[in-house]
Amino acid sequence: MKRKIIAGEAPLPEFSSDAAAAEFFETHSVAEVWNQLPEGKPTKPSKALAKSIRERHTVAKSPISIRLGLEQIAAAKKIAAAKSVGYQTQLRMWIAEGIRREAKQA
Repeated sequence: MKRKIIAGEAPLPEFSSDAAAAEFFETHSVAEVWNQLPEGKPTKPSKALAKSIRERHTVAKSPISIRLGLEQIAAAKKIAAAKSVGYQTQLRMWIAEGIRREAKQA
């Protein structure tokens, strides 16, 4: 269970800029103080962002069947997990990237 942090008792220093924070985290880890960090507040996307997300998800996608080797699927799942996306999403991104690249060359 996380304990509440009293003001002025934060386990991480205050940063004057994003650059200062980046410099700090290049040489420090939050692993030792992870359980002391306060819970983050849930964020709400702007109306424009929420609309954009809804529109992107409502675009129709047609299911297809493609045969891949077990090692290809395992590799795609491993790479996708490292990027925190689903493996089918990762495969779609690779296909879209390949289509864009080929279209430029044509």
